[in-house]
Amino acid sequence: MRMVGAVTVAGALALLATGCGGAGGGGTADAAKKPDKASSTPAPPLPMETAAKKATWTDRDRTRQLKVAPERLVQGKESDLERVRLDGDVDGMVPFYLTVSYTNTGKETLDLPDPENNFTITLADGTPGRPIALMNTNPLATESGVPKECDKSGPATLAPGRTGEACQIVMLPKARTPAIVSYTDEASGALTWKIGDGEGYTGTNGLMTVGQSADAMWQDDNRDVPMTVTLTGMRKGDIGDLSRFQLSADQKKMTPYYVTLRYRNTGAHVLLPTMQDNVGVSTAGGQQLRPTTFMDFSAPGNGIEGCRSAVAHTRLKPKSSLTMCSVHLMPEGDQPVAVTFKGEGRGAHQFGWRVP
Repeated sequence: MRMVGAVTVAGALALLATGCGGAGGGGTADAAKKPDKASSTPAPPLPMETAAKKATWTDRDRTRQLKVAPERLVQGKESDLERVRLDGDVDGMVPFYLTVSYTNTGKETLDLPDPENNFTITLADGTPGRPIALMNTNPLATESGVPKECDKSGPATLAPGRTGEACQIVMLPKARTPAIVSYTDEASGALTWKIGDGEGYTGTNGLMTVGQSADAMWQDDNRDVPMTVTLTGMRKGDIGDLSRFQLSADQKKMTPYYVTLRYRNTGAHVLLPTMQDNVGVSTAGGQQLRPTTFMDFSAPGNGIEGCRSAVAHTRLKPKSSLTMCSVHLMPEGDQPVAVTFKGEGRGAHQFGWRVP
């Protein structure tokens, strides 16, 4: 969906639509209220990397060649969008205005290019922002409902060699500092740029470090069993490690990461060790990678060489520990930033570890 400023369409209301494939909130704008000019005064831009990188933009199953770059990032205020009725999933969030540029490095003119919708902002723990697109189409409005930082449309066409500029609005939780700008396209994976030091200015953002343990809950046979979970390691593999398995064309372009966690049963009942199903790897591109299962019965424990897990039909007894490994396939260009685990049962919650 394209970002537009004030478009005159008789009888239409201002619409807030979802950007980036539906990741944001939606609602309508109230044009009867005048914007608070003082509250819309932009803050200074945040420091970030801005080098242009080769990329692709896939539109209607056609892939075009570009160079893309983030140009400017400004944190807004909740009041910037007070005239817009947002969906509940962005309650308590604040807008960030990300201005990006894109150069057509192909041989054909691009019609209605919107690669800005492929950009997002990610927190240090891998939590992605929620991009939204504003479209003001109310002819009765005296001023655009779009904040100043994003009040211009991108170009309608882009000839070879020409550069366009557009803005993306991304909602992030309050009191959280963004760490990474990312661009993702299905044909070329992910590109990333650091915001400041790339750590969200606050170190781990509440994440643990490798070797630290956390209390968790797991459910087995309708019983809640307490346990502790420890990240003992994570290492980068090679797709050649999986040569014995049948992989898709997309998987062959990915990089495996092996995540090892130790689980200790602190309850009074045995557990079926399936906990690795709830392990995730958060990426700089804002993805949450679930485990990919590779069955290999040629050696004790399921999995692949160097990443073995529990032998089938074993149980984790009370006061005992078990180490398990999961495989996570990373898309080209992306990188891990955190490992997460979410328990099951009463009081279960998600927590995570920062990875180097």
